[in-house]
Amino acid sequence: MKHLFLKKRHYILPVMMLFCTTPVFSHKNKQKTVFNPEKKSLYDQLNLSALGLKQEIFEKALAGWNVLLKKQQVSKSGFLSIVDLSQSSNSKRLYVIDLDKKVVLFNTYVAHGRNSGGEFAVKFANKLNSFKSSLGFYLTGPTYKGAHGLSMRLKGIEKGINDDAEERGIVMHGAAYVSESFIKSCGRLGRSEGCPAVPEALCQPIINFIKDGSCFYMYYPDKQYLKHSTLV
Repeated sequence: MKHLFLKKRHYILPVMMLFCTTPVFSHKNKQKTVFNPEKKSLYDQLNLSALGLKQEIFEKALAGWNVLLKKQQVSKSGFLSIVDLSQSSNSKRLYVIDLDKKVVLFNTYVAHGRNSGGEFAVKFANKLNSFKSSLGFYLTGPTYKGAHGLSMRLKGIEKGINDDAEERGIVMHGAAYVSESFIKSCGRLGRSEGCPAVPEALCQPIINFIKDGSCFYMYYPDKQYLKHSTLV
């Protein structure tokens, strides 16, 4: 379903965010607060609040990652990807985090399923041909070349929640409708058939970082999901 080594607005940042398309620092607040790095939480170190990700969501994702790590289900443990579907599709709601280096590698747009909602995703399903997004924890899989170019398979590991992802063909891929130009023309991001589509220019670098066994989490404050999930 699309952004990085391309347009002028995308820069490679040296430390905090290698591929983040959101500004990291603001000069509006002239007051400076001094932090002791040893006392800062991982959430604070990653500056996720400034990027729009709530701490409770990050902690849920990290808790699930820890469970999968203990069960030895994660073979590529250094990366954690979070899609915050509680945010507008017009927001950069995909966060790809390098937990070892404690940096956000990517912060960009990601699409939800066309039957999940318009600007906001509100409905979710685990059914074939539902064209809805599925919540929960996934393991990233191998890559292949498909109709959208380089794509990455996703294995849903929460029974009854997203475990039909492979049968449904839920993958990460790039798409032209995941772009700021599409938002400007349509008032919202484009939608997929249930896949977490990303900007075309960022598709390859994102996939190359997280493919083959890393943790991928799709979040929404859905009561049924939170009630039945064993990972949050």
